[in-house]
This record gives sequence, structure tokens and C-alpha cells, in this order.
Amino acid sequence: MSPSLTTPLPANAALRCRLDAPLCALVLVVDTRDGRLRHVYVPGQRHAPVVEAVTEVPPTHPALQPAVAAVQAWWSGRGATDADPRLSTVGTPLQQAVWQALRAIPPGQTRTYGDVAAAVGRPRAVRAVAQAVARNPWLLLVPCHRVVGQDGTLTGFAAGLPLKQALLDWEGLPPG
Repeated sequence: MSPSLTTPLPANAALRCRLDAPLCALVLVVDTRDGRLRHVYVPGQRHAPVVEAVTEVPPTHPALQPAVAAVQAWWSGRGATDADPRLSTVGTPLQQAVWQALRAIPPGQTRTYGDVAAAVGRPRAVRAVAQAVARNPWLLLVPCHRVVGQDGTLTGFAAGLPLKQALLDWEGLPPG
């Protein structure tokens, strides 16, 4: 795991809530020091973040409202949203570049890991790009589910391939 995703926070520096969504439950974590969204993930997913000193709150908590609104907008827009929650600034420079490239993939479209590698100016770093995609801390809002294998098949998704297919179906893409 990347150290930047497992850095402990001071006591009560993060708020976490569980949010029921149309296809799965999600966990949202907001850093109370700066109000930035630190994580969106599915309970039990691979590469799930380790967050210490967290306070469990309901999704109606005021500090979580921008994040909850962004996730709800994503679902109601079938993957498209103008909501832009303030995301935490974690990750290596390559991870940050990859996550930015993922945000540029429009709903209803996919890109290969090679396409993403080329988009970040590292066409030969497909494996490193795939690792960055796998460690995306903001499921849905940074749409890692839109990245597919070179031949268009579904590959790797921290929350599981059935959910990846369901998310693509939700966005109106044909089965992979």
C-alpha cells in the first residue's frame, strides 16, 4: 500500500459515513482539518484505505454534505456530474496524474490502461499506471471503472469485476 494512503490522522481528524447507493454501499471519509474528501470506497474492497482516528457519523453530518452531494449527483447523472468535491491531495506525482486522467474519461466511454499511460505522458509505464488506477482513493468520482484491458475486456477493479460491469451498465455501456 502507498504510505500516502495509510498515513494516520490525528484524533478525530476524519469523519466516516456509510452511504447506501443504487448498486452498492459506499464509505466516504472526509478530513476535518481541511474539509477535503479523502476516500470513497466499497466496504471490503481490495486496497481499501487504512484510516485511523476516525469518527463514525451519519451521512447527514454537515461536514460530509459536499461529498454526499457529489456522490448522489454521480448516481442521478448516470456517471456525469458537475459536482466537484474538494479531493484530498494524496499520492505520488504519477498517481495524481493518472487520477486526473481518469476524471477526463467521459461517462459512457472507456479507455485502456495503455490509453491512460499515454495520456499522462508515460506510454511505456502501463503497469505503474495500472497500479495507480487500482489505488484510486475516490471510487466513482474518479472513474477507475472506465478503464479496461487492451482488448476491451474487464480487468482489475478493487471493488470486484461484477460491480465494475454494473457501473458500466449503469452508465449505458454494453457488456464488456
